[in-house]
Amino acid sequence: MKKSKIQLTTAQFAKLHEVNKRTLHYYDTIGLFSPDTKGDNGYRYYNFSQSIDFEYIRMLKDLNMSIEEIQKYLHTPDSDSFIKIAETKEKEIDAQIQNLKRVRQILHAKKEQVKFCDTLQEQEIRITECEEEEYLILPYDFSEDDFSDLFTYIKDVWSIEQIRMGIGGFISVDKVLNEEFDDYDGIYTPALSGSSSAQRAIKPRGKYLCGYQKGAWDKLPLMYARMVSFAEENGFRLVGYAYEMGLNEFVIADKNDYITQIMIRIEEKRNSREEGTRFPVENILP
Repeated sequence: MKKSKIQLTTAQFAKLHEVNKRTLHYYDTIGLFSPDTKGDNGYRYYNFSQSIDFEYIRMLKDLNMSIEEIQKYLHTPDSDSFIKIAETKEKEIDAQIQNLKRVRQILHAKKEQVKFCDTLQEQEIRITECEEEEYLILPYDFSEDDFSDLFTYIKDVWSIEQIRMGIGGFISVDKVLNEEFDDYDGIYTPALSGSSSAQRAIKPRGKYLCGYQKGAWDKLPLMYARMVSFAEENGFRLVGYAYEMGLNEFVIADKNDYITQIMIRIEEKRNSREEGTRFPVENILP
């Protein structure tokens, strides 16, 4: 392709590429990208055909290459160097894409939680059909009331992204029925796609008795009592574990507006009597 003879001033070239004139001056000063000609009056003039070269430089800059790295390549460009750069940056871009997908997953989950909270009363019990869900879990002793090292602990074992998904506690139904609320079995977080952890659990698909409590945590035993009574009055058996999770901590200024969700899987007692079968209790801890 013939070299274009169209000459552009610094202002025109900057406008064409939507950059600041100071960027072009800086690139010229350090020898990264210079105008095609400079007039006797000191004005810089860029050739229109330089646009492609400039956009390649911007592409490398967008790939987080330093000015020094770009200069080094442009000083002695060759196919092997470019292929090496391209392969490295492709891997980095793939990692960024995966990270953005996880961020989007977290953002969507939090948005849906906040929208759901707007439909709730101060205290509410619902029966919900839930799909199977994968959790990452860790044993944790809440009875010590020492949370100073919890963040560091879970960050090392899980990830920052998992922490952003929210952290809840789980406790066996037997302990709930015996009102042993100082002896939780551990903590959990909904597993992000592609996450890895040695300790995983599946929250089984099925019907769940869901309690929603607005206010401080010290009200939770009352909600558990209501849920146990509800189950007994309606012929349900609580099985497995109770899963607690805060739903709206990011959008409230007053702790009295905090909403905690409690989910416990249920089965109808009459099925047990009629079929003579034993209700399974999911094995959460490995």
